[in-house]
Amino acid sequence: MIRPLLLGHRGCRGQLLAGLPVENSLSAFEYSLTHGCDGFEFDVRHSSDGFNVLWHDAKWQGMDIAATKFADLTNRNGARLPILDEVLQRFGPHAYLDIELKVSGNEASVVAAVKAHLPQRGFILSSFHSGILANLHDLDSNLPLGFIGDRAWALAVWRDLPVRAFLPHDSYVQPALISEAHQRGVQLMTWTVNDAGRMRKLAGWGIDGLISDDPQLLYQTFHSD
Repeated sequence: MIRPLLLGHRGCRGQLLAGLPVENSLSAFEYSLTHGCDGFEFDVRHSSDGFNVLWHDAKWQGMDIAATKFADLTNRNGARLPILDEVLQRFGPHAYLDIELKVSGNEASVVAAVKAHLPQRGFILSSFHSGILANLHDLDSNLPLGFIGDRAWALAVWRDLPVRAFLPHDSYVQPALISEAHQRGVQLMTWTVNDAGRMRKLAGWGIDGLISDDPQLLYQTFHSD
């Protein structure tokens, strides 16, 4: 059995274990790596003045990210959202990066940032939105793209997209899907896998990558000896 790529979901997610860093933070990414993962997945949005900021939801601290200037995306304690350039500079030399674009409109600046600080251990630009992937492909047809799906219709759409990876939700993954993806020259990664038995089963089926909320469990599952 070949060990799949091990990625922390948003770095790590604290609802499983108390005391974890906030998701989509530099500390969460550091946590993922120090607990044995190859890299991590994270979410990119953009402020009203074009900064590529990291957060999953459309709002942060009650502020609509897309309608707020980056300088104003600061809470009462002075904390702010990290930006893509910081992640690329700090982690690009030694981590695989799954860069998920949540919204359209910032594709060109994301591509420019990635090219300026090219991740050395590999990366993928992923999205639920086929239009975003089409825009990225138009900008550079050599970019490694990934289509994310959590609905049944996505199981058909991925075949017609210019992607190197398909990332369906774990509930849709079966051996036949992995086999078909590989026959088409496409990697199959999945999320969010938080059970050790399921991790081992997927690896036995030949999954290329596992994304988990719990980086420590992910690593220990494949390094128990």
